[in-house]
Amino acid sequence: MAQRTKNVPETQQRLRIRISAYDHKVIDTSSRQIIEAILRQGAEVVGPVPLPAEIKKYTVNRSPFVHKDSREQFEMRIHKRIIDIPNPNQKVIDALSNLNLPAGVDIEIKM
Repeated sequence: MAQRTKNVPETQQRLRIRISAYDHKVIDTSSRQIIEAILRQGAEVVGPVPLPAEIKKYTVNRSPFVHKDSREQFEMRIHKRIIDIPNPNQKVIDALSNLNLPAGVDIEIKM
């Protein structure tokens, strides 16, 4: 019997940055800052890929006692973006850790 060798592709490392914020202007400027910092280090960038906005709706009675049918509705929109970096080097990771972003922007970095 002859042995077969499988062509196993090398596992590529990928850095995935997930950004979320309540304001779409803030998330666009912060994603632009992240991309500029990555490109300065000479790495490739895929994104930013906009994800669907998560909408949380709250319904509240206008009056505490009499007018039960009169209600107000409020909503909170959470905008999200994903940026991928295939084959990141150590300079890119250091540049991302030293980045100052505005308040209200949540960042998750996964390898």
